[in-house]
Amino acid sequence: MYYHLIMVVRYRRKVIDNPISERAKGIWEHIAPRYGIVLEEWNHDIDHVYVMFHAQSRTELGKFINACKSASSRLLKKEYLEIREKLWKEAFWSQSFCLADNRRGSGRSNPSRHCNPRREKVLNIAYRFRIYPTEEQKILLGKTFGCCRFLYNQMLNDKIREYEKTKKMLKNTPAMYKKEYPFLKEVDSLALANVQLHLEKAYKNFFRDSKIGFPRFKSKHHSKNSYTTNVVNGNILVESKRIRLPKLKWIAMKKHREPAEGLRLKSVTVSMEPSGKYFASLLYEGYSCENQAAEPDYSTAKILGIDYAMQGMAVFSEKVETEEAGFFRKNEKRLAREQRKLSRCVRGSHNYELQKKKVARCHEKIRNQRRDHLHKLSRKIADGYDAVAVEDIDMKAMGQCLHFGKSVQDNGYGMFREMLDYKLAWKGKKMVKVDRFFPSSKKCCKCGRVKKELKLSERVYHCVCGNKMDRDRNAAINIREEARRMLTA
Repeated sequence: MYYHLIMVVRYRRKVIDNPISERAKGIWEHIAPRYGIVLEEWNHDIDHVYVMFHAQSRTELGKFINACKSASSRLLKKEYLEIREKLWKEAFWSQSFCLADNRRGSGRSNPSRHCNPRREKVLNIAYRFRIYPTEEQKILLGKTFGCCRFLYNQMLNDKIREYEKTKKMLKNTPAMYKKEYPFLKEVDSLALANVQLHLEKAYKNFFRDSKIGFPRFKSKHHSKNSYTTNVVNGNILVESKRIRLPKLKWIAMKKHREPAEGLRLKSVTVSMEPSGKYFASLLYEGYSCENQAAEPDYSTAKILGIDYAMQGMAVFSEKVETEEAGFFRKNEKRLAREQRKLSRCVRGSHNYELQKKKVARCHEKIRNQRRDHLHKLSRKIADGYDAVAVEDIDMKAMGQCLHFGKSVQDNGYGMFREMLDYKLAWKGKKMVKVDRFFPSSKKCCKCGRVKKELKLSERVYHCVCGNKMDRDRNAAINIREEARRMLTA
């Protein structure tokens, strides 16, 4: 049986050239005979390789592919300096890969995965409930927030000083600080252990991509008040109207929905909003979403194209009923009024603290309205379409140019894409990202002619073929057709 395999470089790093490709091919050819595999074709691009090979139906392909990835990752990083610089401690290949079989003589490719087509993907899912702690519990929660913040800053400071002295990374743990700072023993030890994991993750993200930035110290006044604790030996229990947490015992909870059946509680994150409300985010593992048994025919599939728009967040290739967004603009006058009252209060006074919570409640209401709207819209689209196509635009850069920051942040388009992505994944569907330099606005969706120049002020697209339509709708249709071309290629 013939198989097609695509292996992608981790984080899509563009490091593959002809020498690296030939070296990886040589490693592949060295391992393949042990499994009775014959290489038929090998091609590469700057961030992935495509392989076609022949193997018996009973061959352990997963074991073979993992062996090739492990060996080539180790040897390539050892032999090529540019790979070590871009992938420091990370593996060369991404963990996931695409494998399809092509039965000889059938004349067409069968895109089924090399697994049971009804296999279920296991995911983590979180449920966020509001909790109502007593005054004593609020004091302990405040201590826990403060200890986690203090320990994070202390561990980060010690790591920085140790590196400045010895040029080596300090491996510090929370247990090293409890003797010097006894108040750390008053709070949940698992919360402090998660602080160490969060700091290590911040370092790992920095080394992976320097644009993320070096880990920063946490401020008492501007950082989010939260901590995470894990389930160990039944220390956390959840009932219909309450939850038991380490050191806190039972806390009243508004459990507005029941988690899906067959899930196992993994961890709980407790947070406090600036408005004074407390929430518990329960992370469950074992949530399964069934993959589609067979890939749909994307040449006739129902695909939705989405083009970003400053007014109304997005324009769709088809008519999708949505309510008017712009929740910050709608509540801007009320927010400004409450902020003026806050500016007249004496900083640190009782009235100042009360008015500060009122301002926080205004921001919270705007945020909740926006999230509710985006959740409903993304769910509606995920249920009604086989695939969704969006532009891979940089929202941060968009907000920094031409004074569009307030409108871009108010739309929440980046959040909408994230919601749409995971909701489509739950249903076994796809979200296709079209390159940001694709001429979606300049191209005519009727005849395919591309304009050389198109000013931003031209809101109606005119073409010599007679096509006249809204430029954003024209761009959304082009994005949809480009995604269809990518899926059927």
